[in-house]
Amino acid sequence: MGSSALLVMDVQRDVVAIADDGSGYLRRLRSAIDGARAAGIPVIYVVMELRPGDPEVSPRSRVMANVMQAGLFTQGAPGTEIHHDVAPQQGDVVVTKRRGSAFSGSDLDLVLRARDIDSLVLTGIATSAVVLSTLWRAIDLDFGLTVLADGCLDTDPEVHRMLTEKLFPQWAEVLAVEDWLQVIAPQ
Repeated sequence: MGSSALLVMDVQRDVVAIADDGSGYLRRLRSAIDGARAAGIPVIYVVMELRPGDPEVSPRSRVMANVMQAGLFTQGAPGTEIHHDVAPQQGDVVVTKRRGSAFSGSDLDLVLRARDIDSLVLTGIATSAVVLSTLWRAIDLDFGLTVLADGCLDTDPEVHRMLTEKLFPQWAEVLAVEDWLQVIAPQ
């Protein structure tokens, strides 16, 4: 029998600095992380890192060209670190990816299979990037899915709203962090 894992994706210092809207996002995410740990749900962090010189970046990729232009995700750079307000604890897994989806260029699938995880709870920045990309790949891999709407953040609030209210509910359960915490709370 499988189990769930909470994915905390791309909540890296530079990304938070760009996207945080002052709405208490990191506090809500911290609450989800603490709740997952209390319920015995593994917390898996996913970070994007690009090697110096960007050997994995094709000049044909518009998305990656924008990432490079913004100077984001350089391996070893301080801004690439997971934000200290939601930092991993001893025993948490940190997966490194090379593209938008948490599965792209990473060993996430291996980590999930080794732990017999068959359901994912998605959080992260940005809703229209890592969350959307990971959701699509996870659908193809037959994972059960939950998206914590207020555990995700996007630089475009209207895109975030459209994804979490219109698109994601077609394939995933979409909940607020507080509602999810009530579902997983130890009885």
